[in-house]
Amino acid sequence: SSGVVFGNGVEGFFYSCGEEGLIKGWCCFPRNMSISAASDSDESDSSSDEADDHDHDKKPKAERNNSRQKGRHINKQLSATNQIEEESPYGPTNTYRLPVGKNAYSNAFHSIDHHWSINQFATASSDASVCLWDPTRSSPITTFTNLWGSDDTVTTVRYNPAERDLLAHCSNDRGIGLHDTRTASALQKTIMSMKCNCLEWNPMEPYMFAVGNEDYNAYTFDMRKLSRPTKIFKGHVAAVMSVGWSPTGTEFATGSYDKTLRIFSVRNEGGTAAHVGSNSTGVARDIYHTKRMQRIFSVAYTLDHKYILSGSDDTNIRLWKARSSEKVGQLSAREETSLQYRQALVQKYVHLPEVKRIAKSRRVPKFIKKETEMARVQKEKRRRKEGNVVKHSKPGTKGFTDEKAKAV
Repeated sequence: SSGVVFGNGVEGFFYSCGEEGLIKGWCCFPRNMSISAASDSDESDSSSDEADDHDHDKKPKAERNNSRQKGRHINKQLSATNQIEEESPYGPTNTYRLPVGKNAYSNAFHSIDHHWSINQFATASSDASVCLWDPTRSSPITTFTNLWGSDDTVTTVRYNPAERDLLAHCSNDRGIGLHDTRTASALQKTIMSMKCNCLEWNPMEPYMFAVGNEDYNAYTFDMRKLSRPTKIFKGHVAAVMSVGWSPTGTEFATGSYDKTLRIFSVRNEGGTAAHVGSNSTGVARDIYHTKRMQRIFSVAYTLDHKYILSGSDDTNIRLWKARSSEKVGQLSAREETSLQYRQALVQKYVHLPEVKRIAKSRRVPKFIKKETEMARVQKEKRRRKEGNVVKHSKPGTKGFTDEKAKAV
C-alpha cells in the first residue's frame, strides 16, 4: 500500500491505495456483525414457521413441499454468505479503479488524502494526474491532468485544512505546487534543487506546510510566498521520507532513510525546558533510534500530542513518547511543582556551556556520527570555496548566496 487515510463520514472507515491500481475502502469493525445477526433472526423465523406448519399441518402436501424447498434454498444461500463473511470479516467494503490505460502500470496510485470537511478524497497516480473521488461512485468525479504544464508524476497530494478547494502537490520534477479544484487551475509552483518525498500542512496554521527533501533536510514554506522556505531543519544524514505535525502545530517529527526519527520545533520563542537552546534553530530537539529499526517511511502524532507512531522498513510500528523524559500517567501536585522548578533552573542557567551541552547532547549510532562529521567537513569546504570565489572576483560581480535561496 502506498497510502492510507481515514475518512470523516463514517466512524472507523478508511481508504488505501497501492501500486496495483486499486483504491479500497475498509472498515475497522467486522462486516459480518450485522449480517450474522440478521441471518440468525431469519433462520429463527423460518424454523418457527416450519414448526408451526408441522404442528398445524393444514396446507396441502404439494404446497408444503414447495415451501420446504424454498426454505432449504434460502438457508443454503444464507449459510454460503455467512461462510464467505466469516472467512474475511475485515475485507474491503468498496473498490475503486481508474479506466484502463495503455500501460498496466500507468494507473498505479502514489498518494491519497481525504477532505477535511466533506466526504471526498483525492489521489495522485502514475499517469501524471490528480483525481477527485466521491465514495458513492466507482469512477473519479474530476480529473486534473497536465498540472502546471508538466507531465511528471505527482507523488504526494494533500488537502488544506482551512481552504476547502486547495490542494498541495509534490511531483517528480522537483516541484511543489498549489492547485485550485474549483477552477482546475494552477496557482503557484516552485522548483527545488532536489525532489521532495512528503508534504504535510500545519493543522493550526494552515498557511504553513512542511516538506521532506532528498537533500537530507526538511523545509517549512508559507503558501503565500513559495519563492523561498521560511526555515531549514537539518540533522539527517539521508533523505527525509516522512513528516508528521503535532496537533498543536508547534513541532513536527521526521522519519528518514538514515533509520532515525527526529523532532523539530518551529517556534522561535517559548516551549519547555526540555528543548531550550534548540527551539530557535533548525536542529532537532530529540533523536530516536534503535538497533533493529530500519528506514522510516511513515510518522504520525497521536491526537493528544504525547506519543509518536513510526512505521519502518522492518515491518514494525513503534510507539514513542513525544518527550522522552516525561512521566506516563497523571502527575501529582508535588511532582508538577518539582518539574516546573527544574525547568525554571534550566532556563535560568542555559547560557552556561555545561548546561547547554547537557541539554543538547544526544547519543546517536556510530555511522550517524561519522556521516554528520563528513557533512560538516564538506560544508566547510564549500563555504571556503565560495569565499575564495568572491574574494578573487571583480568587486560587485560575485556574492555569497543565501542558504534558503540555494534550496529553490
